Amino acid sequence: MKKLVVIALAAAVGLLAQGPGGRAGRMGFGGAGFKGPGGPQSTVAGAPYSGVEVTTRTQILTGGNTIQTQRQSSVYRDSQGRVRTETAMQRPGAPGTAAAVTAITIHDPVAGVMRHIDTQNKVVTERAVHAGARRGGAAPAQHAFAGRAAGARHGADPNVTTEELGQQSVGGVAATGQRITRTIPAGAMGNAQAIQSSREVWTSTELKVPVLIKISDPRFGTTVTQLNNITRAEPDAALFQAPAGYTVRQGPAGRPMGMGRGAHAPQQ
Repeated sequence: MKKLVVIALAAAVGLLAQGPGGRAGRMGFGGAGFKGPGGPQSTVAGAPYSGVEVTTRTQILTGGNTIQTQRQSSVYRDSQGRVRTETAMQRPGAPGTAAAVTAITIHDPVAGVMRHIDTQNKVVTERAVHAGARRGGAAPAQHAFAGRAAGARHGADPNVTTEELGQQSVGGVAATGQRITRTIPAGAMGNAQAIQSSREVWTSTELKVPVLIKISDPRFGTTVTQLNNITRAEPDAALFQAPAGYTVRQGPAGRPMGMGRGAHAPQQ
């Protein structure tokens, strides 16, 4: 039973790595190892912070009924580029019996491992990750972006436009914005009228991560993810280690979480 719980938590954390572009999960404001809209990027060192990532998804149904869901994650990144995320979620169970559980993941580029922490059974599943991202802070940040990376990829597509939005303050930090809009022509997928969707990303130059992402698609609704309560202090080093008294198990090696198929790749 314990083994099944560990597997379920690992699978759930994997889903959390998927962004709203894939109609699921957290957007990975933390740092390297989590795939942003623009793909894998370098580890961001020398820019520690912590914050609370809030993702709100809203769907308006026929007749005006509205469905709104919200997920919250705490994110920590230290000066070495190590990232810890804590996401509250419901453990599967019979209706009315689902228990709250916190999924904790640590991406440690220093040790070259990903750690999944099971607080229920006090087990840490640790696996080596391939070097998919360079170390250093010069490269564009993860999530940096739906914008530039996707813009280059779709540069010749007349149905995709990119708009620079300038700068504004988001969560107390200066951020630069960019919006990518895609139009699906009428008849392209059986649609009677053209369908227009957009992805807007505001990125902190200092932190090298997006602090606000807005995705709007009439087929799936609107998803807004914002990094709140940003603190620039160095997080406690213990947050990036396996907790004392936990059993550490080795899992199969693989790519850093989110660097698989299209976790955050723009679905524009």
